[in-house]
Amino acid sequence: MVDDAQPLPSLSIVIPAYNEAHRLPRSLSLARAYLDAAGVHAEVLVVDDGSEDSTAAVIAKAQRDWPALKLLRQAHAGKGAAVRLGVTHAVGEQIALADADFSMPITEFRRFAPVALGDYDIAIASREAPGSRRYGEPEYRHLMGRVFNRLVQWFLLPGIEDTQCGFKFLRRAVAQDVVKQLTIDGWGFDVELLYIARRHGYHISEIGVPWRYGSDSRVAPVRDTLTMIRDIGAVWLNSRTGRYNPSALTIGEEGAAVDSTPVAWR
Repeated sequence: MVDDAQPLPSLSIVIPAYNEAHRLPRSLSLARAYLDAAGVHAEVLVVDDGSEDSTAAVIAKAQRDWPALKLLRQAHAGKGAAVRLGVTHAVGEQIALADADFSMPITEFRRFAPVALGDYDIAIASREAPGSRRYGEPEYRHLMGRVFNRLVQWFLLPGIEDTQCGFKFLRRAVAQDVVKQLTIDGWGFDVELLYIARRHGYHISEIGVPWRYGSDSRVAPVRDTLTMIRDIGAVWLNSRTGRYNPSALTIGEEGAAVDSTPVAWR
C-alpha cells in the first residue's frame, strides 16, 4: 500500500533474486550509496524467487534502516516471473530492471535518467552497442551470446544487438502494459519483453555500457542456450497467433492513454 502523504519515487529498481544471499549485501550497499549520493528518490524492490538460502533474511536485515528497500516473495518460478511481480508492485515513474550482481556498475544508472537520455519508452544496457566494454568474459561465452543474438535478430528483433544484458529502464506505464502479455518465466523473458514492446510501437534505445563477467554466473551454457532457443520459438509462435497484438489504444495503469513525457529522477 502506497502512503498517499508521501511523494511517489521517481525510480523503482526491481532486482530478481534466487539464492543471492552472498551477492546481495554488496549490491544493496552499492545501490544505497549511489542513490543517496545522487539524491534520487527511489524504491528498491528485491523479488525473492523461492530462494533456498538466506536471501530473504539478508534483505530483511538491510530493511531495518532503509525504508526504501522492499521484499517481495514468490514460489520459485524463474527470472521472468520475478520481474513481472516486481513491475506489478513498482510505483516509480521509471522502472529499472537490474541483475543482483550489478555486473554493470550502478554508477551507469545516471546515463539512463530521463534528464540525461531524453524522451524514451525503453532504454536497454548493451554489451555490443558503441561505447560498450566487456571485462573478463570467456571467449566461448561471448561467441555463444553472439550466435544466440543472431537468431533473435533473424526471427524477432532485427537491429537490437544485445537483448540479454540484465539492465533495462522503462517508463512505468510502458512496463506495466508490456508485462501483461509476458508468458516466459525463465531467461528468455528479455526477448519476449522487447518483442512485445516493439509490437506495441514503443521506442527502444540501446546504450553501450561497461560490463564485467562474473565467475559465479548462474548460466549453464548448453542447457540455458537450448532453453532460450526454445523460447525464441515460443515468442515467434505467439506472435503468429496474435497473442501480442496491441489494443487500438495503449492504456496505462489508471485506464488513461499513456503519457510519453519523461519524468526526471529527483
